[in-house]
Amino acid sequence: MTSRERVFAALNHTQPDRCPVDFWTEPTTTRTLLAHFGVKSEQELYDIFEADLQFVFPDSTLPPVEVLPDGSWIDHNGTHMRLVKNDFCEYAERISRPLGEVEELSDLDSYDKWPDASAFDWTGFPEKIGNLHEKRIIKLHAGGLYEMAWNLRGQEQFLMDMIVAPEIAHAIMDKLCSYWCDYVEQAMAAAGDKIDLVYTYDDIATQSTLIMSPQMLEEFVYPYHRRLNAVIKRHGKRILYHSCGAVTSQIGALAELPIDILNPLQPRAAGMDFERIKTTWGDKLCFHGGIDIQETLPHGTPEEVQAAVKRAISILGRNGGYIMTSAHYIQNDTPVENIIAMYDPKLR
Repeated sequence: MTSRERVFAALNHTQPDRCPVDFWTEPTTTRTLLAHFGVKSEQELYDIFEADLQFVFPDSTLPPVEVLPDGSWIDHNGTHMRLVKNDFCEYAERISRPLGEVEELSDLDSYDKWPDASAFDWTGFPEKIGNLHEKRIIKLHAGGLYEMAWNLRGQEQFLMDMIVAPEIAHAIMDKLCSYWCDYVEQAMAAAGDKIDLVYTYDDIATQSTLIMSPQMLEEFVYPYHRRLNAVIKRHGKRILYHSCGAVTSQIGALAELPIDILNPLQPRAAGMDFERIKTTWGDKLCFHGGIDIQETLPHGTPEEVQAAVKRAISILGRNGGYIMTSAHYIQNDTPVENIIAMYDPKLR
């Protein structure tokens, strides 16, 4: 099978020739792998690991952000950012909440840094995808709604808004949902024939429980995903939805949004029992992820990594319906030999 045939077989709940795989690493890990293999491009890593899917992002048409003397910067949405490092990786960290002091709806209307879907090079997007569409399944990255909302408002403040100022929470979610709907429409108008999946996300859970009640999810989060998903489905695309954490209690609700594929199947989160999840929802959903990045990949042996891969494929990949990959971006504390072990073709 080709990568495209393999993935669609799995998504149609039939057994492909081998379990399809995806590949996602954070930037410092990518650089480590490039150096290890002596290659220059991320595309070459996709080939090395025989990945069946990949993201392609449209180029921004906005000018580069201004870097301040201390190395921090203000992003295009007005958030003050800085780079932080640990022993292995580096990350962009938010140090401001540009909507944090909003008290009236009129303050939201006057804010001049809402994201704009026209600020991308849609004309050049099909060319950027090029013939990759013939080689792999192409994913469009489109939309964290609640996450983007709390990034602008501040997480604590946004959660309080849900109780004391629900009109502000809804207004922010509405504006961001409108943006992502417009983004998908423009992407599809430009390159819809080259896009197969749309990746949406919102982390609704922690390691042990939901971030908010099911009632709050139904009032403040799910309606906006339904609206976005309706746009995606109108274009006939599959939806790959991401939420970290202990989401088992919400899998049924997520399936009805609707989504087609659930990611990342965080195996160490509470209640994320692969056998139960496959048995209960495997006829409605496909699964993507499942290989632990908290302990197994960074601290396990190659043999332990391969045992985890075999287990995930044997359960989640039963009768198709599974794309094997890490349960989030692979971090740079992961030994290269463990990454190689994870993608060993003999396991699939």
